[in-house]
Order: sequence, then structure tokens, then C-alpha cells
Amino acid sequence: MKVYFIGAGPGDPELITVKGKKAIEMSGYCIYAGSLVNPDILKYCSKDTRVYDSASMSLGEIINIIEEARDDNKDVARVHTGDPSIYGAIQEQMSELDKRGIDYEVIPGVSSFLAAASALKQELTLPGVSQTVIITRIEGRTPVPETEGLETLAKSKATLCIFLSVSEIKKVVDILEPAYGTNCPVAIVYKASWKDEKVIISNLSDVADEITRNDIKKTAIIIVGDVLSKNFEYSKLYDKHFKLSYRR
Repeated sequence: MKVYFIGAGPGDPELITVKGKKAIEMSGYCIYAGSLVNPDILKYCSKDTRVYDSASMSLGEIINIIEEARDDNKDVARVHTGDPSIYGAIQEQMSELDKRGIDYEVIPGVSSFLAAASALKQELTLPGVSQTVIITRIEGRTPVPETEGLETLAKSKATLCIFLSVSEIKKVVDILEPAYGTNCPVAIVYKASWKDEKVIISNLSDVADEITRNDIKKTAIIIVGDVLSKNFEYSKLYDKHFKLSYRR
């Protein structure tokens, strides 16, 4: 018996990995994050799979189901949105499984910030502009370490991918404007890769009004940085004068 922590991807059910899909198909139990995971993912479950929505469940209740599956000697597909390593709250689950000697595996998935970049048709690292991508969030119910405050991260002027913060967009703008400037481009991608995906291209001075106008309150990624201006140098990778041992 094994528990599979599966990254289901950002929304589009075709963006799950082949390995993740196979793990769902062969598992006798499926526990999925119902408030975030596209329910179309459940079509990969077999007709006999016992399916549970973890949206309103406590950690203890989730572990109880996994223990039941262990007693039945059936695998568990623990399905998370995006990639489970980013804001997935899987570490505490794995810690509890370690205490119980229950085997598990993590299967990565496509994170929503990558789906957002795809929707924007945008590379997040560009020569001469930014070679660093920072994945972060502002403080909410979950605190942020003092050394990782947005004010500190903004000093790098790297490409920022900000999760779980669109409802606090005015606070985000106030923090970022001194470092990035009011004209710095910003992209908001609501429900990246879903059928009702929405993309907003703006700048720091106007983005809060745009979000209010479009009534976006959650389930959106904020991307900030000069990479969005598309003003960049061509890389050396395909330069005929630049020799490499391999090319991508």
C-alpha cells in the first residue's frame, strides 16, 4: 500500500502528468482538494474508487482515511492542485505518515504560475532583464518570515510570481511601487488553464482598479516584472557566433 501525493496541475485536466494520471487510475482511494482541483480530474478514478473531498476535512480526518486504506491494503491518490511542493501543505501529512510507517511518493505537477506564463506567452527569465524568478505570497493567516517580506524581495527587482494575494492587491502595489516604479508591468491571470481563464495586463499604478473592475477576488496569480515589457536582448543560445556543447 502506498500514498501518492499528486500534483493535478493548474486546472486543465490534460495538464496532469502521465504518472499522476496512472496513480489515480490504480488507487482504491482518492482524496482530492475539492475547493481547488478541477473535478474533471476525478474521471481518471476507477468506478470502485472511494472518493473524498478534503476541502472541509481536518488533518486528522485525512489521516484516518489513509489508515483505513492501509487496513484495506489499497493505494491512496492524494490529489493536490498545481504542484504539491508549492503551498501544498503536504509536509505535515508526510510527517504523520512517517509516524505511522506508511509509504508514500510525491508526483510533481504543473504549477499555476507556469500555466500563467503559458497563458501570457511569456518567458519569465530574459537576458539583460531578469534571471531570477521569486515565488512568494504576502502575509495572511499564514505568517511570512520577516526576512522574506515583500519589501525585502522587491529590492532584487526580479520577476515576482505572487500567490494567494490578489485580494490584497492594494497592499501589494503599495509595497512594490517604490522598488519597481508605477509603470512596471503587471499581469493577473485568473484560473490559469481553466475554461473561464481571464488575463489582465496592466501596470502597478492601474492594476488594483483593473482587478476591482473585473471582480477578481481569489484564484489568481500576480506576475510583476520588466520581463512583461518584452524589451530584452536576444540570448546567446542560438547566436551563430556562440558555440555550445549542446542546444535546447
